Amino acid sequence: MRFGVFDHLDDSGLPPAGHYAARLRIVEALDALRFDSYHVAEHHGTPLGLAPSPNVYLAAVAQRTRRLKFGPMVYVAALYHPLRLAEEICMLDHMSGGRMQIGLGRGAVWIEHEMYGVARARVPQRYEEVRDALLAALTSTVLDFRGEHFEFRRVEITMRPLQQPHPPLWYGIANPDSTVWAAAHDVNVISLMPLSVAAPCLKRYREEWAKLGKPPDRLPAVGVLRHIVVADTDTEAERLARRAFAKWRASFTDLWERSQVQFPLEHLLPRDWDGYVKQGLAVAGTPRTVREFLADQALAAGANFVLGQMVFGAMHEDEARHSLELFSQEVIPALATR
Repeated sequence: MRFGVFDHLDDSGLPPAGHYAARLRIVEALDALRFDSYHVAEHHGTPLGLAPSPNVYLAAVAQRTRRLKFGPMVYVAALYHPLRLAEEICMLDHMSGGRMQIGLGRGAVWIEHEMYGVARARVPQRYEEVRDALLAALTSTVLDFRGEHFEFRRVEITMRPLQQPHPPLWYGIANPDSTVWAAAHDVNVISLMPLSVAAPCLKRYREEWAKLGKPPDRLPAVGVLRHIVVADTDTEAERLARRAFAKWRASFTDLWERSQVQFPLEHLLPRDWDGYVKQGLAVAGTPRTVREFLADQALAAGANFVLGQMVFGAMHEDEARHSLELFSQEVIPALATR
């Protein structure tokens, strides 16, 4: 079992400069703790994501850390030029000494695509084309690619990634059919959905992996994303969680509400902390409470990776650091060998 941290970089109430400075101090702390990786969301035009250019932020992360793997979760691929993205990924991979991770996805918020002039109906095709062109650029010395949106004729590639053939791939998963491509390409997969959705997806991934004759001991990360708050008592953790979550959840639906569009996942992703807990999407408590919750979740989902959303909303920097330290010291060692 391995562990990572997911970060929307959502609005904390601090001015932007202070917000980034606080997050980077937390990232420096993560580098000294037992977490394997740090994953950053990409969102546009919303307080849910104050890193609309993940690579700008990750360049700072690369320089503030020495061990921690990092990357986007995920690049909203349909908004990128694949050659430019390939070059920036190579830069980050070399700047970090080979710690870059590549998260790719369609992006769940079509309103953000339309801000950039990408029609909702065109997103799936454009995503697949950017994905395929990007991987070709990362693994070629001369790029030949022809698609509906991009065409490259014998483009000489001078920037190559440090990790060969390319940095590890990550994908957020909510549909079992998506596991076919993911398993074939050794992609790490994470589900943020309740177990009713996540467990069938991770089970299908393992089945696809086995069908391909790939060894079980080489299985990539198949994991779940959960909100996690750890404190010295259950009462204190729940108090912190409710206060932080209220601000995060307001940011989460802000763009939908301003656009007067109904949030499509209300039935799966409730409005309040207690609803998240009831759905099995969140836990707040002592290290023992958190250990027991995650052990049950991992077993039920068939997960070998837990991605914790542990810094969010109105959580103060010192609160987040204490939670992360307790998790690293008293949760990870107990679960790592499961």
